[in-house]
Amino acid sequence: MENNLPPIPAKRYFTIGEVGDLCGVKPHVLRYWEQEFTQLRPMKRRGNRRYYQHHEVLMIRRIRDLLYDQGFTISGARNKMQELLQGDRDKKRNGEVMLDGVDVLEIDDVDLDDFDDSQPLEASEAVSDQLTHLRRELFEIRELLTAA
Repeated sequence: MENNLPPIPAKRYFTIGEVGDLCGVKPHVLRYWEQEFTQLRPMKRRGNRRYYQHHEVLMIRRIRDLLYDQGFTISGARNKMQELLQGDRDKKRNGEVMLDGVDVLEIDDVDLDDFDDSQPLEASEAVSDQLTHLRRELFEIRELLTAA
């Protein structure tokens, strides 16, 4: 299914036309799916224009796969989406890490030769201060990106 769909660009928001092109469905179908799938809620701005985020584009691709490729009915796809989202919530609640789409690197013992395990695991006060400063900077960057 997703092999013939174009890659999703690294953008924060997508218009309904862009999402239609990225997911292989027409805008009127997306509007209909918003009514049928409560999880799909794009942000609406001036003149009721819809703006979709990356996770919503992925959700639309999943819905498309369920309906068009796997042959689910609308109600069947709705139920399947609720199951999938509940499973994701359960994983997060249980502290499991979600690694969908993430490449996991295997590390050999050779890679760990440079690791100095003679140092205590507790960070020194200077390192702790640096981490706190870095954390603040990352939060500021996130706020700037959110405002953009």
